[in-house]
This record gives sequence, C-alpha cells and structure tokens, in this order.
Amino acid sequence: MNKPRLFVPLIILAWFGCNSGEHQPATLEPREIASPSAPGSAEPNLVAAPDGGVYLSWLNVSEDRTAALRFAKHDGEAWSEPGTVAQGQNWFVNWADFPSLLALSDNWLVAHWLAKSGPGTYAYNVYLAQSLDGGQTWSEPVVPHTDGTETEHGFVSLLPWPNDRLGVVWLDGRNFAQGKHEMTVRFAALDRSGRLSDEAVLDSRTCECCQTSAALTAEGAIVAYRDRSENEVRDIGVVRWVNGQWTEPRILHADNWTFHACPVNGPAVAADGHNVAIAWFTAAHDTPKVQIAFSEDSGATFGAPIRLSEGETLGRVDALLLPDGSALVSWMESTDTAAEIRVCRVQRDGRIDLTTTLAAISAGRASGFPRMARSGNQVYFAWTQVGEPSTVRVAVAELPHELTRPATDGVSLAD
Repeated sequence: MNKPRLFVPLIILAWFGCNSGEHQPATLEPREIASPSAPGSAEPNLVAAPDGGVYLSWLNVSEDRTAALRFAKHDGEAWSEPGTVAQGQNWFVNWADFPSLLALSDNWLVAHWLAKSGPGTYAYNVYLAQSLDGGQTWSEPVVPHTDGTETEHGFVSLLPWPNDRLGVVWLDGRNFAQGKHEMTVRFAALDRSGRLSDEAVLDSRTCECCQTSAALTAEGAIVAYRDRSENEVRDIGVVRWVNGQWTEPRILHADNWTFHACPVNGPAVAADGHNVAIAWFTAAHDTPKVQIAFSEDSGATFGAPIRLSEGETLGRVDALLLPDGSALVSWMESTDTAAEIRVCRVQRDGRIDLTTTLAAISAGRASGFPRMARSGNQVYFAWTQVGEPSTVRVAVAELPHELTRPATDGVSLAD
C-alpha cells in the first residue's frame, strides 16, 4: 500500500459569480488517506455500496503489459485487502475509457473492462463479470453487444435495473464496419446468470469518445451523453426510461458547441428521487466552462444552466447530489504550471459554496478523470497522480451536518 501523505493545505477560491454578504463561505476539508493500490496504478473509479461502504477500482499494468482490474472496499475506517476482478494482456487501456465497478444488493458486484477485438486501434469490446459473494469469486465475462464487429465499444455506464437485473449503457461503433462514421448509444439488461435482454438503440448519432453517464430517478433511468448533430454540434443529449420505454433523445441545453472532433469530455448525471443534476463541459463560442442544470421532476425538465468554472477549464467533470437537493461537482482547471482539481457545492438557485482546490495534478491525458462518491456524510475523492510510477490517490471529506439532512418541501436547508 502507499503510505499516507500530508495533504496539501486547501486553497479557498474567491468566486466572483456568487452572492456575497449574506452567507459566510463554507469549505470542505479533505484529508488524504492511504490508497490500497500499488505503484503503477491509474484510472480509478469510486462507487458507494448499499451497506454504506465505498468501493475503489483501478487498473495496474505490469512490465509485461498485463493489465489487471483491482478493487478494495472502504468501510469508513480502513480498506479491505485488494482483490482482482480479471486480468489480461490484450486489454484496451485508455486514459478516458476506464473500467468501473457497481455494488448492488446481497454482495452482488458487477465490473466492466475493455479488451481488444482486432488489430485496429479502436477495435475493442466491453466485458462484464459478476460476483455474488462480495468479490471473492467472479463469473466468466459476458459481452453485452452482439454485433461481433471489430469496432469501438466502450464508455460504459452501469446501473441497477428492474427485476433483479443490471442495466448497461455504452457507445457502440458497429456502424463504422459499414463505412458509416456514426457512433450510437446502446443499452442492454443483464441478469445474474449473464443472460442479455432488452437491447435498444438510445441515440443513433453521438459523439465518438465522450463518457456516458446514467442514474436511477423516482420515475426510471436517465442517461446523459454528448450528442453529435449533422452540423457537428456536440451538446449534451438526454434519454429517459419512462413507463417501460425509452424516450426520444433531446438536448439538455442548446450550447451550440460546434466542434469537428471529439472533445473527450462527457457529462455526469446524479439522481436522488425526483431530483436530478447534470454537470458538463462546453467550449461553445470559444469559452471553456463547466455548467450544471437541475431537475425536480426526474429529468423531464431542467432549469437554466449554472456556470461553475472560471479560467482555463479542462472539464472532466463528476457530480453528486446531496440530501438537501444541492450538488457537489468536481472538474479540472488549468494553472500556470499544470492543473488543479476543483470542487464546489452548488444550490438550485445558483449559490455556490464549499469551493475547494483538492489537489495539484498534471494537465495531460495521463491524469484521466478524477472521481467522487458519497456514503452518508463522507465524500470520497480519487485521482491519478502522474509520475514514474503513477499512483492512485484518495481523500475523504466530512460534509457539514446540515447538508446531510433531506430538504423539506423542496427547499434547501441552507436557504
């Protein structure tokens, strides 16, 4: 294990777009904890478990190019011994398209990773494995897409699905095999035996390599992704599962970002009951920024975007909903020397507090995408620290007590 390090003192940011005078700025105070990962680790992901624990997953690549998907569980006090989901020498390892793990009920864990399907640079498949004993043993992997083409399949989102199943969302490049430069977003359900069902196309033309994001609301699933119009407008698209069927795709907000390439910068959606928040990056009109929009009707409608970032924003967002209806958002911002991970809390009326610089970080691709997860009043952060070798670092922060109680009548307790 890595030894705990002294955490860099927090930098409290001046926020020019905030209301001032009425509220004293609040701060998060993250403390770095020992990481269960070994040197050479990267591409972390975090997920909260139903029992209150938090799982960290990451990749380790050895000198012989064997990649291993590893994981450990934090119970609020300490990490479990790391386990291994799977490993192989033909894996597709990419800074933006990283593996994940989802914790469901009754010790049911599901993990995904990517492996090459052919000689092409972006010929790779999604593989899913399940554990029904809390990660002690893992099933034989299943491929959720059935096209058999040597094309890109990745940028996966996992979520619980009705009737004791798993929902899987991914970007699917099978149309490239027919000479069509059209990526799609697809879905399939998977039961505990590995049987696939309910395969569907959610959007027939999307951005090629931006992350998808999915969550469960009180009315069903919501999926966010980066769309791609015929005119190369790459705004955020949304589809919902309502009354047993998928809605037609729609644009979350018309940023009108025209970009003739993939920005590799997907959205992050978080949901709690009828409350939904989606954070995203855009550089429309040559103005890079991170925005968030809230919904109080399970994603049927959203309010106006709220701008969170200033300066040279890199995006790479993540988002959490807090019990009082506000959201915690993280992203990367360029500095004179490299970059920083920024975190803030934003309320539905646009007020921003808990603004914190979590850590200094490389601005390059190797830094990947910092991740967050919440369990009770604790928020976990994980990121890749670039170096020789790289390391996965983890920090934990306690939320102010008033933010851990549900709001009443839809009004934030901080109002």
